[in-house]
Amino acid sequence: MLAERAYAKINLTLNVLGKRPDGYHDVEMVMQTIDLSDLIWLEEKSGQDVEIESSASNIPLDSRNLAVAAAQAFKEYTGLNKGLHIRIDKQIPVAAGLGGGSSDAAAVLRGLNRLWQTGLSLDQLAEVGASIGSDVPFCVYGGCAIARGRGEKIASVSHSLKAWTVLIRPSVYVSTADVYSSLSADDYDGRFETDRATNQMVKALIQKDFEGVRQGVVNRLAPTTLKLYPVVSSLQQRVEHIARAPVFMSGSGPTLFCLVPSRFAAQRIYNSLRGFSREVYLSRFV
Repeated sequence: MLAERAYAKINLTLNVLGKRPDGYHDVEMVMQTIDLSDLIWLEEKSGQDVEIESSASNIPLDSRNLAVAAAQAFKEYTGLNKGLHIRIDKQIPVAAGLGGGSSDAAAVLRGLNRLWQTGLSLDQLAEVGASIGSDVPFCVYGGCAIARGRGEKIASVSHSLKAWTVLIRPSVYVSTADVYSSLSADDYDGRFETDRATNQMVKALIQKDFEGVRQGVVNRLAPTTLKLYPVVSSLQQRVEHIARAPVFMSGSGPTLFCLVPSRFAAQRIYNSLRGFSREVYLSRFV
C-alpha cells in the first residue's frame, strides 16, 4: 500500500481570453498550491478492476470520479492491466473551485508511477493528466505556475513568498459549465490586459512582495458567479467586513479566500469566521 498527498490550489489570477472552436475557453491563470489536502491510498489487488472508496459521501465512486479516470488512463498509457483499490481521505471541499478532484487524479498518477515503478517523468504524467481534466497537469507539478490554453499548458513559477490563506466555502453548489456558458464577449480579456495581470503577479511573487500579490489578484469569472449565485456575493461582503481584508474567489467558486501575511493574523480571521460558518479552512502556500 502507498500513500500520496493531493494538494488544493487557489487562483491568484484567472483571465478568460475567449471561446475556442472545441467549446472550451482559452484562459490564462496563475495558480498556487496550498497545504489543504486529501490523502490518497493506493493498493494493488487481484484482477483488473479499479475500485474506489472515500471518507466523503458526496463524491461518485465510479468512472465519474477523476481518480478512477486517472487510474484507467495510466493503465492505458503504460499498458499495465492490474487491479487497483483507491481510498480517498477527503479534506478538500467538493466542487469548491479548489481543484480537489483534479488534485486527487494527479496524486493517483504520481502514486501509480511509484507503486508500479514505471519511471515516467512529470511531463509524461501531465500529458496523461491533460486527457482527464484541464487542471490535472498543474496538479501533477504543484507549486506555482502559469496555466494557459484550457489550463493544460504549464509554465512553472519559482518563488519563496510565504503567505497564509483563510478559505470559506458557501453552502451552495456552483456549476462551472453554467458559469462559463453565461460569459459574453464583454467578459473576455484582451491579450494586453492578460499579459499585464500575469506579469504583475509573477513579478510580485518572485520579489516576495505580499501587498503586490494581494493587489494583483484578479478573477474574471467572479462577477458572473456572484451574479448567478447571490448568496456567494452576500457572504463575500460579510467576510470582508469581518476580516477587514480583500476577499477573493478561487476558480469558478464558490470558495472565497483571504490572503494574509502571517499565521497570527490568519488565525484571528479564521477564529472570527468559525463563529458563523462550518466550512472554514486555514492554509498556507506550498
